[in-house]
Amino acid sequence: MSNNWYKRYNLYEQPAPQRAGQTKPALAKLLAFVLLALLFPLLSQAQTTRAITGKVVDSKAVGLPGVTVIVSGTTVGASTGADGTFQLQAPSTATTLSFSFIGYATQKVSITDKSSVQVTMQDDAQALSDVVVVGYGTVKKSDLTGAVSALGPKDFNKGTFTSPDQLIQGRASGVQVTQNSGEPGGAATIKIRGNSAVTGTGQPLYVVDGVPLDGRSAQPGLNTAFGDSPASNPLNFLNPNDIESIDVLKDASATAIYGSRAAYGVVIITTKRGKVGEARLDIGASGGVSNILRRIKVLNADQYRQALTYYGAPAANDKGQNNDALDAILRTAPIQNYNAAVSGGTENGRYRLSVGYLNQQGIVKKTGFEKYNATFSTNLKFLESKRLGLDINVIATQTRSQLAPITNNGDFRGSLIGQALQWNPTDSLYGANGQPISRLGSTTINPVAQQDYYNDNSRVTTMLASFSPYYKFTDWLTYRALVATTYNTGIRRTSIDQRLNVQDYQQVGYAAIGTSELQTQQMTHTLSADKKIATDLNLNAVVGYEYQRFENSGSNLSGRGPVNASTGAPIGFGTYGLDYTNYLQFSNPSGRSISSFVDPVSELQSFFGRAILNYKQRYLFTATLRADGSTKFGDNYKYGYFPSASAAWDISQESFFKSKSVNLLKARISYGRTGNQEFPAGSARSQFAFQSNNGGINQTTNYNPALKWQSDEQYDAGLDMAFFNNRLTLTADYFYKRTTDLLYPNIPGYPAAPGGSSVIWQNLPGIITNKGLELLVGVTAVDNANFGLSFNANGTFVKNNVSGLNQALIIQTGTLNGQGLSGVLAETIQNGQPINGFYLPIYNGINPTTGFYNDFGPTQYAGNPNPTTLLGLSTSIRYKKLSLTANLNGVFGNKIYNNTFNSVLNVSQIRGGRNIALAEYESGVKESLANAVTPSTRYLESGNYVKLRNVTLSYALGDIAGVFKGASVYAIGQNLFVITNYRGFDPEVNTNKSNGVVPSAGIDYTGYPSARTLTFGVNFSL
Repeated sequence: MSNNWYKRYNLYEQPAPQRAGQTKPALAKLLAFVLLALLFPLLSQAQTTRAITGKVVDSKAVGLPGVTVIVSGTTVGASTGADGTFQLQAPSTATTLSFSFIGYATQKVSITDKSSVQVTMQDDAQALSDVVVVGYGTVKKSDLTGAVSALGPKDFNKGTFTSPDQLIQGRASGVQVTQNSGEPGGAATIKIRGNSAVTGTGQPLYVVDGVPLDGRSAQPGLNTAFGDSPASNPLNFLNPNDIESIDVLKDASATAIYGSRAAYGVVIITTKRGKVGEARLDIGASGGVSNILRRIKVLNADQYRQALTYYGAPAANDKGQNNDALDAILRTAPIQNYNAAVSGGTENGRYRLSVGYLNQQGIVKKTGFEKYNATFSTNLKFLESKRLGLDINVIATQTRSQLAPITNNGDFRGSLIGQALQWNPTDSLYGANGQPISRLGSTTINPVAQQDYYNDNSRVTTMLASFSPYYKFTDWLTYRALVATTYNTGIRRTSIDQRLNVQDYQQVGYAAIGTSELQTQQMTHTLSADKKIATDLNLNAVVGYEYQRFENSGSNLSGRGPVNASTGAPIGFGTYGLDYTNYLQFSNPSGRSISSFVDPVSELQSFFGRAILNYKQRYLFTATLRADGSTKFGDNYKYGYFPSASAAWDISQESFFKSKSVNLLKARISYGRTGNQEFPAGSARSQFAFQSNNGGINQTTNYNPALKWQSDEQYDAGLDMAFFNNRLTLTADYFYKRTTDLLYPNIPGYPAAPGGSSVIWQNLPGIITNKGLELLVGVTAVDNANFGLSFNANGTFVKNNVSGLNQALIIQTGTLNGQGLSGVLAETIQNGQPINGFYLPIYNGINPTTGFYNDFGPTQYAGNPNPTTLLGLSTSIRYKKLSLTANLNGVFGNKIYNNTFNSVLNVSQIRGGRNIALAEYESGVKESLANAVTPSTRYLESGNYVKLRNVTLSYALGDIAGVFKGASVYAIGQNLFVITNYRGFDPEVNTNKSNGVVPSAGIDYTGYPSARTLTFGVNFSL
C-alpha cells in the first residue's frame, strides 16, 4: 500500500468550492476512511493467511471423520468430514498442524511450504509401540540399545485378572510368570532371565507411573495350628483395565539406572491417560464362571473298598458310604467385572477418571476376592507459552479377600485341600442333623467341617498419589519434579470355631486380629534434554536426584476361649452368632498373645544420569550411572555405584546395505552392573527385640560395617531384524548374568552375639551365573481391510549354575511337610549345581515279593527346579468384524517335588483309614503298608507343560443407534487345558517352602487348585 495514502485521504485538507448536487469532499473522505478502516483487518488477514487442505486416514487408508485439526499455537482449526478431508485458513507463519482423535495418538505434521497434506493416524497401541518407557523417561524404539520387552493392550492376555502381571504371562521372552496358587488374588512369582536369589524373593522392581513400589503386600500374615498362609499379590491394587503399557527391562543397560534395586530386572507399568477430544465415556461389563482345571485322582468309594482287601488294611475302614470330599468343598464360582472411564480434554488440559469393581468367587467354597478401584489423572499446561505443566495421578483401591485354611506348611493334620484328598470316601461328611461331622479327639479332620468352622477375612486399602510439575525451558530442555506416596494398610480377622476337632482349639475356639501398615515416600528431580547438538548427532539425556523412605509396622492379637477358673474345664467362646474376633476380650487371659513390630526406617538417596547419542540414525550409544546411598548398607559401604554402557548399529541404514526385503538390521551390545539390597532393614546394625509376653529382650542381629549390596553384572548381545515390509520381525539376545556378593545370614563358624541367638548378615564369596538365549518372532501373514492373520512366538533358553562357594558351605532349603517329614529339606545351593537343586535319596523301586522299598541310593543331586526352556505362542485371526486370538505358553526342563503325593496320598495312609492316590493303587506293584514316609526321587516329577492360556472370540458391532460407539461383544476362555505328565493339580506351581530367608523353587504341597474360567462381556463408548 502506498506510503502517501494518508495524503490522499487527509481529513485536514482545505475543501474545494462545492458545486450544486455534489457531496461535500470532507464527508466523502470521511466515509472512505471508515470503510477502509473496517476492511483493513480483513485485507490484512487475506494477505497473511493461506489455505491448507488435506485428508486424514487410518492404517488401512480409510478416511477418518471427526478428527480435530488445529494450527499449533493458535485457535484456528477444523474437523474432518465423512471422508476424512478438511480445509482451513492457516496464518502464513504457521509451520505445524496438530491432529487428534479419540483412540488415536495425537500427531503433528509440518506444513512448511505445503498447501496439502495427507496424514495416517496411528491408534494408541501403534503409537505406543514406537516408544519404549525406560527409567525416568521414554525413548524411541529406534534409539533403544538395551534389552526391553515392550507390551501394549494388543499384546496383553485377555480375561479377568486380579493383577496386571497376569497380562504378560507367556508374552515376553526371558520372563517367567508363575501363579503360586489358584486362589483369587494370590501372589505370583516373576523371574527375569533366570533365578539368582539366595535370600529374599528374587522378584523384579515394579515401577508404576514413575513410582517404585515397596514390593510387599499389606495383607497381614497368619500362623495357626494349620501353618502359614500364602501371601497375596502386591499388585492387586492395580486394575488391569487401567494399564496402558508394561515394559520389562531385562539387561543391565536398561536396569542400571535403578541401581541397587534392579538386580532381578525392572517392570515399568504405565497407566492410561486422557486423550485430546470431547468427553468420552468407556464402559465394560463381563460375567462368567470358573471351575477346577484339573483334579488329582484318588480312589472313589468302590475302589477304596477293593484297595482295603488288596493291601490287607482293616475292614473296619469301610464306613459304608459313598462321598467325594473334594467335590463337597468345591463349586462352580461366579465372576463379575465392571469398568467405566470418562476421559477427554484439550491439548492444555486432559483428564481421565475411571472406576472398577471386581467380584471373583473362588472355586473353593467360602473363598473369593472383591476389589473396588478408582483412578484419576490429569495433565495440565499453563502460561501463554504452555511451558509450565502439571501431571497428577491418584490410584485408590480396597480389596477384600475371603481366605480358606490352605497353608504352605500344614502338619500331619493337613490343610483343607489335603484333608479333602485324604478323606475316606466311604465315610460320612454330614451327621443326621445336617451339620458337618467333627469327631472331638480325632486327628482326622472333616474338610467340610474345616470349611464351615473356619473364617478368615482380609481387607487391604491402598493409595498411590503422585504430583509432578514440570517446566520446559526450551523445546529441548525440561525440568520435572515428582512427589509421591504409596500408603497400604491391612487388617485380617481369623477365627476357628470350638466345634472343630483341632487339638489346640476344640471346645475353646480361636480368634486373631492382625494389622499392618506400609508407606513409601518419594521425591524425584530430573532435568532432561533431547536436542540435535551437531549435524546428524542427537542427544537424549537425563540427570536426576531421588530420595525414598520406607516404613513398615504391624501388630497381632490372638486368644483362645475361656476355661473354668476352678476346674480348668473348657468353656469356649460359645455360639452367640458373632465372629469370635468381635469379643476377644472374652478369651482366656493365659491363652492370649499380643505382639507388634516396627521395622527400622530405611532410606535411599540416589543420583543418576543417562545419555543416548544417535549419530546419523544408525550409530547409537547409551551410558548410565547411578549412585545409591542406602541406610541398609554397612558403615563402610554407604554408597553403591552402578554403571552401564551399550551401543547399537543400524546396519540397514548404511548406504552399502541395499535390500528391498530387509527393513531393519540392528546389532546391539551392552554391559552393566546392578545391585540387590533385598535384606531386612537394620540388618547391618545391632538390633534387639522384645520377646512375646515375658518382657525379655534379645539381640536379633549383629553389627556388620562391611555389609553391602548384592552385585549383578550382565553382558548382552542382541540383533533386531525386520523383513518384507515389517511383516516378519525377529529379535534375538544372548545374555550372561553373573551374581556375586551373595547376601546371607548367620554364616557357619561366625560367633553369635553374646547373650542372644542373633545372626549376622554377610556377603558370601559365591557366584551364580545365568546365561542363555532369547528369541522373539512376529509374523503378519495377511493384513487388509477384510482379513488379518498374525503370529507371535517367543522362546527363552537358560542355564543356571552355582560356583565359588566355600566348599564346606551347602545352603539348604525346600522344606517338606506332612506326617513323617518333619525337618526334611529337599533342596541345596552348592557348587556345580543349579540354584535350589533337588538333593534327595535315589529311589530304587519296590521289591515285588515283599512290597518293601529296595535300598535307596545315596543322597545326591537329583534335578533342577528351574526351567531351562520357556516358550510362548500367540495367534490372531480377523475376518471383517470377527476376530479370534489364542495364547499358549510352555515350560520345560524343570522338576517338581510332589510333596502332596509323598505325605498326603502315599499308600500307607489307607491303613489309618485315609484315602490314597489312584496312580499308586494302579501301579501294578503291591506296596507294603509298613513302608515309611520317605523323601526320595520317587516323588520328583517332570514339570514340563503346555497350557492353552487364553482364547478370545470377539465381534465388533460398531456404532449402534447413534448412541453406543465402538461396541463389541466377546467370549473369553482362560486356562482351557494343560498338557503335562505331572500328577498334581497343575505343574504351574510355586508353593513357598523356604527355609528361613532362603527361598525354595518347584515344590508342590496341597495348594489351592487352578481354575478354568469362561467369561462373556461387552464394551462400548458414549
